Amino acid sequence: MTTDNVRMWTDLNIDLKSHDMLLNALGPIFQEVYLSQKNRPAGMGFYDFVVGDIHGIRVKELREHAKTGGKVVATYCVFVPEELVWAAGAIPVGLCAGTQFSVPMAEEVLPRNTCALIKSSFGFKLGRVCPYVQASHLIVGETTCDGKKKMFEILNQYQPVYVMEVPNKKTERSRTLWHGEVVAFKDVIEKLTGNKITPKKLAEAIDLVNGRRLALQRLYNLRKVRPVPISGKDALLATQVSFYDDAARDTQMLNTLCDELDKRVAAGQGVAPANAPRILISGSPMAIPNWKLHHIIESAGAVVVCEESCTGTRFFSDLVKPTPHNLEQQLTAIADRYMNIHCACFTPNDERPDDVVRLAKEYQVDGVIHYNLQFCHTYANEGYKMAERLEKEGIPMLRIETDYSDEDAGQLRTRIEAFLEMIKH
Repeated sequence: MTTDNVRMWTDLNIDLKSHDMLLNALGPIFQEVYLSQKNRPAGMGFYDFVVGDIHGIRVKELREHAKTGGKVVATYCVFVPEELVWAAGAIPVGLCAGTQFSVPMAEEVLPRNTCALIKSSFGFKLGRVCPYVQASHLIVGETTCDGKKKMFEILNQYQPVYVMEVPNKKTERSRTLWHGEVVAFKDVIEKLTGNKITPKKLAEAIDLVNGRRLALQRLYNLRKVRPVPISGKDALLATQVSFYDDAARDTQMLNTLCDELDKRVAAGQGVAPANAPRILISGSPMAIPNWKLHHIIESAGAVVVCEESCTGTRFFSDLVKPTPHNLEQQLTAIADRYMNIHCACFTPNDERPDDVVRLAKEYQVDGVIHYNLQFCHTYANEGYKMAERLEKEGIPMLRIETDYSDEDAGQLRTRIEAFLEMIKH
């Protein structure tokens, strides 16, 4: 912890006592979950460094950007079109929190029977412990979740919030509504930054974000190999960092990591035996430092080879299709790309079970763990439909409901170990 960092956090009105407690708790967790792994790719050193200074270097970059008149736009969801933020000269940064630390702070305002992700995220603002929240000029929410939707109304009392309306159906009328929301968001970002989004700038931003998506696709494709060259925990961490790191730098580091993994694959080098059970996790997103489920699974001798979630395939699977440098056509292409995200908020939602079945086959998985955060009703209800579909396909599935605390870790470990024993035989 440097004097410069402390000065910066003070300028951002961070509660330094609570913030120190948070960072001091994070270190041992990261040591246990990540640094204790054997045979890790050297390329993960970058991500270790990022987490080691998680509230330092990147926050400084955002502050330097703000000093020259730049804006920081914070988001909670993969539906927010970050291409428009980059094109207007602003910097987008993901905010979702995955720590139990800030949950009690949020419960002073929010109901206890609210999902941990919402409470943790809101607690970061209420407790003034997250520099990314404090450094942002606008928070952008969306209507994918009723709990978040109402939380945004309260959050708006503390910091400016703009909410995009994501339709819950994929009809033509819904697509028209969503296209209008994308256009309206462009206007909001232009007003915030004072910069006009031009076709040239938007084309550059599309290429920037597509480049990162391609790098993440490359990383995930390498996880299809047997033996898998990288642990699920490390792949998850690389994806999580992508939500707030500089997009160009992140793309470069992801490709550097993948270059190393290519060599591992060629040499037949894996992080687990070739016959280790291969698991796909499907469901709720996992924000830093929510590594509990991966850690339990991989400590039990299995390997997580794919995540069908917003911190997994839904984040990067589809690209914005190339279009002429025509603003209207570019905005349509962006709207179409984001409406192809198969979130549990949609009804009907046959696309998501289709995705899970397809991914299970592509990644040669032995079983699927359907994960939902407690009180996350959309994923909890879709678990029933998912179980039906996977049973028809002959794919074993285990349903897990949990929160960010460690209180149920022993119970989860027992259930997961039993599931792994079942799929081995």
